[in-house]
Amino acid sequence: MERRIGIIVNPDAGLGGRLALKGSDGMAEIARAKGAEDRAGPRMYEAFEHLFSIIELSLVPWDNVHWLLPKGRMGGSWIPEKMKINGKWTNISDTPNATTAEDTINVVNSMIEQNVEIILYAGGDGTTRDIIGALENIDSASTPILGIPAGVKMHSGSFAASPRAAAEAFAAWFSGDLLIAQTEVMDLDETLYREGEWVVKMYAEAMSPGSPRWMQGSKQRIERVSEVEILESLGDHLRETIEDDPELLVIWGSGGTLRTLGESIGFTITVLGIDVTLGNENIGTDLDENQLINTINEHKVRFKDNARILTLLSPMGGQGFLIGRGNLQLSPTVIRSIGIENILAIVTPAKLATLNTLRIDTGDINLDQQFQEKKYMKALQGYRTTRLIRISAE
Repeated sequence: MERRIGIIVNPDAGLGGRLALKGSDGMAEIARAKGAEDRAGPRMYEAFEHLFSIIELSLVPWDNVHWLLPKGRMGGSWIPEKMKINGKWTNISDTPNATTAEDTINVVNSMIEQNVEIILYAGGDGTTRDIIGALENIDSASTPILGIPAGVKMHSGSFAASPRAAAEAFAAWFSGDLLIAQTEVMDLDETLYREGEWVVKMYAEAMSPGSPRWMQGSKQRIERVSEVEILESLGDHLRETIEDDPELLVIWGSGGTLRTLGESIGFTITVLGIDVTLGNENIGTDLDENQLINTINEHKVRFKDNARILTLLSPMGGQGFLIGRGNLQLSPTVIRSIGIENILAIVTPAKLATLNTLRIDTGDINLDQQFQEKKYMKALQGYRTTRLIRISAE
């Protein structure tokens, strides 16, 4: 069966980096006039050079791949000739002399019409926004994307750590060794940045190969930074979540990880108990089942249809139990009142390394089955970086 892969290069991405232009959005002509050299294209070339070496040793057939890409600087110019012996290559558009976001959007639309499985792209956060925006507009946001980092700034989790890492991640996904995980598309407002303000916003969620080893967000947090820095990034994420929604009731599970995170944003959280916060106030400490039920019910009465709840749970190291070990206050009644969809797992690299599944033992067969039917649970593993972990409730 033919497997279709899309390739896009933003030829203007990263042009302003070495010129201290704080990004390339709207600055390509100025950057080129000042002598800026292509960055995105050469990095795409580097990725495919490495991919070719992987394919040479691969036991997986690659002759059934149909590569779809623009002709010229938005794609074909940056593919090594030796790579073109692998599969079929089709130019689906030309590259104009001056490219815009609209050109990227048109290419994405054409790729989706031709049923690509994944889109490989070289660019920065702006490119990512253009691609995911195009996918959302045609109800195709579930199409995975994998970024080769080539911009001045890259906050989004869809990027690999390097061009070579992108090749490794893509090959592993192609071979069935990597699953797709959800991450967030971030971007820095370059206009404000040039004025001295640092404003990073989340614009969308994207699906990308999930790899702690090769993907940017995971690799930096797991291989290159300490556990302390990981906790700081998790704390920053939770702080922003709470500040953005002061009416959000947050239920803090037990364990040292959550206590550390709570303390990092100004809360006193018990190690072995279940605590509750609302806005910047701690409204319940070491609550039992009934106290939790009463607190949740009062919140729902007070805020009615706007009542929002987030329950943070950290799996038990080694065993992987998220519910049913050390947090029995979260009874089936409490969990049903919270809602399964309002539970977020918090995983640090140390725990992630020992986890194959998140284990659930609520003590209620029917509730366990509801978890099992969900199949996966979202887990926060870094600042605005999530992954899906399989649930085991058998």
